Amino acid sequence: MGLVNLVSWGLGVALIAIGYLRAKGPWSRYQELKSQEANIARYEGWRGTRLRDDGPSAASIMAREMRRRAQIGGLILIVGFVLVFAGFALR
Repeated sequence: MGLVNLVSWGLGVALIAIGYLRAKGPWSRYQELKSQEANIARYEGWRGTRLRDDGPSAASIMAREMRRRAQIGGLILIVGFVLVFAGFALR
C-alpha cells in the first residue's frame, strides 16, 4: 500500500460524498415535480380536457434542470467509486 493508493482512496471517498450531496436534493425535487405532473395528467384525463397546451410548463423545465443536476452529482459519485476501485488495483 503506497501513497498513490491512499490518495486515490481519499479522493474517491471525498468525491463519493460530494456527488451524493450534490445529487440528493435535486433528485428528490425532481421526483416531487414528476409526481405533480402525473397528478395533473390524471386530472386532465378525468376531466377530458387539457388545461395547458401552450408548450412546456415551468414545472417541466424545472424538472429537466433538477434531473440534469442530479445526473451531474451521480457522475461525480461514479468517478469517486472508480477512484476507490483504482486505489485497490494500483500497486
